[in-house]
Amino acid sequence: MMGHSHALSGAAVWLAVAPALVALPGAVGHVELATLTGPILTPPELVAGAVVCAGAAMLPDLDHPSATIAQTFGPATYLLSKGVNFVSGGHRHATHSLLFSIVMGVGAHLLGDRYAVGRDILVVLMIGLALRAVGLGVPGKTLISAVVNVGMTAALFLTFMVLGVTYSWLGIAIGVGCLVHIIGDCLTERGCPVLWPIKGRWLLPFDIGIKTGRAFEKQFLGPALSIVVIALLCLRLMPA
Repeated sequence: MMGHSHALSGAAVWLAVAPALVALPGAVGHVELATLTGPILTPPELVAGAVVCAGAAMLPDLDHPSATIAQTFGPATYLLSKGVNFVSGGHRHATHSLLFSIVMGVGAHLLGDRYAVGRDILVVLMIGLALRAVGLGVPGKTLISAVVNVGMTAALFLTFMVLGVTYSWLGIAIGVGCLVHIIGDCLTERGCPVLWPIKGRWLLPFDIGIKTGRAFEKQFLGPALSIVVIALLCLRLMPA
């Protein structure tokens, strides 16, 4: 799937399932655990979670240095992508697995719980990936696009800070985002090595292969996901 499809699907899934996920005992300390119909997350946290989950839905594709997403923060994300590509064994290998989703989710939780600076860097990266995936930038201008992304990412991160967003849900959002990406790519004709390091690629469903970047994704899937995200956002933020 293309970057915007991954990001939008990540945001949509977060908005759909976040109240249930963060209501797990111990997941988020300040939420109301008595009911799933109550205000599980504050509105700014819900929005921040959607952005972070959208960015995390791009993480598996950091194994692809030629992808637009690798240019998010210019040389920084390009070199990161080159490193991920080398360590993971190439595009659609280790990073497109269930193990990767678990490791990223648990790692993000531990990082966010113990190191505030590391948590903030990770959140900034997720915001940047999300904004780049939905098309923020100047076509054909890599450096200018990176500068624009840095400015918008910083502004959004500072906005979340001013609004009092906490990130005790960070590990859940990142784990879910990575998993959503993998499921999305399992719907394409190439599939994913879901049980890596065990060889073999999964296709879901087995008799359908969505071709990345073709008319179906551009003209139907992308717009449909955008509508779903907006609808879910309105539903979640609507006063009870």
